[in-house]
Amino acid sequence: MVETTGGEPDDGAAEVLDRPLPDGVRRRVVQIVSDGFGGLTVAELPAQLRQYARFAPNRRAKFAGNAMAAALETDPLFRQRIAEKLREAQPELAGALDSGAPPPAADPLDVAAAAYVLRPTGWVKLVTAAGEEALRADAERADEESRAELERLREELAQARGQTKAETERLRMELESAKREAESLHRKLRGALSDVKRGEAALRKLQGEMDTARADGQAQVSAAESETRRLKARLSEAEAALEATRKAAREGRSVEDMRVRLLLDTVLEAAQGLRRELALPPVSVRPAETVDAVEPGRMTPKDIAARALSENDPAIVDQLLALPQAHLVVDGYNVTKTGYPQMPLEKQRLRLLGQLSQLAAQTGAEVTCVFDGAELAAPVLLAPPRGVRVLFSKAGVTADELIRQLVRAEPPGRPVIVVSTDREVADGIAKAGARPVASAVLLKRFSRG
Repeated sequence: MVETTGGEPDDGAAEVLDRPLPDGVRRRVVQIVSDGFGGLTVAELPAQLRQYARFAPNRRAKFAGNAMAAALETDPLFRQRIAEKLREAQPELAGALDSGAPPPAADPLDVAAAAYVLRPTGWVKLVTAAGEEALRADAERADEESRAELERLREELAQARGQTKAETERLRMELESAKREAESLHRKLRGALSDVKRGEAALRKLQGEMDTARADGQAQVSAAESETRRLKARLSEAEAALEATRKAAREGRSVEDMRVRLLLDTVLEAAQGLRRELALPPVSVRPAETVDAVEPGRMTPKDIAARALSENDPAIVDQLLALPQAHLVVDGYNVTKTGYPQMPLEKQRLRLLGQLSQLAAQTGAEVTCVFDGAELAAPVLLAPPRGVRVLFSKAGVTADELIRQLVRAEPPGRPVIVVSTDREVADGIAKAGARPVASAVLLKRFSRG
């Protein structure tokens, strides 16, 4: 049993409150604890409240209210210390509660909160009575507010009815005036419509005469314009035919000259390469040389067959590029996405072009690398490496179609090697006379250095 400050047993300690504290009483209890809180040392505070020791009273009541109420209920020693602080702060109220005669003029909530902390005999009744008084006061206050609000709404309704009645009367008068004005306008409108109909009849007659005259004039103008267009069209066709003839003559001669010269260079270098490859003797033929025999150091058909390479041998790339006037055409993205697809497109292009530049320097062959322009979000700013021609397909044209155009542009007989794994591309360029090579073979040639 908790002892009071006088050392006598606290008779109210055995009483138990069988309902939650009313909100008003609880707020006053928290305020009493917060006020007495500052007069206690940290050691005198329960462990859960020590973190709020440095808070100001208002801030303490705001953030630690639940914790202080719980400690006051569960820790008799803490409640006793708070009760001592309350007795020091409000000795008259404390004495009155101890004597069982609370001041009649005191606020019931203050009396109930003090009784809850001091726990005098009959404190539960005081707390319960204060809660009921607070609820009754709240109900009376709410009732007063409701009556005031109802009276205000009645006044507003009466005012609105008066305004509505006045507005209705005004609108009725305006409606009658509008009806009279509408009848007057209707009579005037009927007279105006009669005048308009007579005017429309005269206008239609004039319009018919004007349409007839305009139709005759337009027919004559149309005939003249048709003849003029026909003559201009014939003149344009003649000029276009003449210009096309001139352009075809100029371009045809230039392209044919280039193709013939390139083919001639190919044939000459092929003949020279064949002569070196076969190690042919001088052109002069001796009768003894026509005899079928094998001379020391000469290549036999078996030796030539033994030199054939597998389709997957990277050395076949060097063998093909050693042909005279060889032209290597590379399907760029087909190679990069076969060898290093995880890299960004820009780095794929740079890596492939660097390898092709080394290959061109080693072999001396003409190298063209084709990329699909549809893969790009914007034009590429790229400085082609030395010895490599870089082309991007136009909008609506795939890289495969551009490769076929490059193969068709070469003269028949020139060795053209196309690197692509696309079977459709390989079959198409093979029919056109080019030599297909798989992308994996070129990648193996790059890795060999």
